[in-house]
Amino acid sequence: MNPQALQTLHSHLLTALASAPDETRRLFHGRGRCWPGLEQVTVDWLQGVVLVALFKEPEAAHLEDLLSMLQALAASPTWQHSGAQTLALQHRYLPDSLTQWLVGEPIDEWTLTEGGLRYRIDLGKKQNNGLFLDMRYGRDWVRANAGGKRVLNLFAYTCGFSVAAIAGGAQHVVNLDMSRAALSRGRDNHRLNGHDLGQVTFLGHDLFKSWGKVINSGPYDLVIIDPPTFQKGSFLLTKDYQRVLRRLPELLSAHGTVLACSNDPATGPDFLIDGVMREAPGLTFEARLENPPEFPDADPACGLKALVFKRQDPALG
Repeated sequence: MNPQALQTLHSHLLTALASAPDETRRLFHGRGRCWPGLEQVTVDWLQGVVLVALFKEPEAAHLEDLLSMLQALAASPTWQHSGAQTLALQHRYLPDSLTQWLVGEPIDEWTLTEGGLRYRIDLGKKQNNGLFLDMRYGRDWVRANAGGKRVLNLFAYTCGFSVAAIAGGAQHVVNLDMSRAALSRGRDNHRLNGHDLGQVTFLGHDLFKSWGKVINSGPYDLVIIDPPTFQKGSFLLTKDYQRVLRRLPELLSAHGTVLACSNDPATGPDFLIDGVMREAPGLTFEARLENPPEFPDADPACGLKALVFKRQDPALG
């Protein structure tokens, strides 16, 4: 994070804030490795809150330079006209993901808008705030394809896919996640959008100990799989994803669809395509969803993978 890189970041943010988005968006995605020296920096526009995240500890002098640059940004006419009120720096590399509030008062909870839908997030308390912005097109796709369907949302987290599915006319959504706190926030998100909670089920269970409950609630017309790359004691992507894929024939309706996702930069789309061919051969790969343009990546295979598969063999249903 040398002075030249910081100048690049400053210029990029001035340009982005000059036409601040109406809805939440990423303003700068250094993790895509398109800007040398800024590979561990991201900046998000949270509708009045600008959240800068550091994913690796910088040298002390570089951190001071970054703080000076951000203070200068907040004092600029562009900042004043953008509608930004709060500036925060999150140290994601620390165990507690410490957040420094550089401008404005600390905020515990905040409400975002994406595609006209509302989501409640946490700030300054957790590593992740509750809405992964790179999955915007995935939520859009679910909303456009969920009409009249029974949906299973695995590793549901705060139920962003579920909100999108109900908004798109889904008949019913079953959300499963071992974090009951995350599912509670999912209920909040549905309530924020005026949804009928009678159409939504929340299962706070470990998936691998709860296949019976999940299968008995099926079959499902759409299954969404969006696991963490690693969750201590419960999930390792390279080992456990196949355990989910091999259950798809039991979960899916005769012409069901799967949206299988991975955000592991070390595995490309072939990891999912080959895994489905091996574990659920009745499914056919249809498409990989594009990623939002604000998430450029020097190697597209390293970015978010959201792949659509379709069941083609009704006899297996």
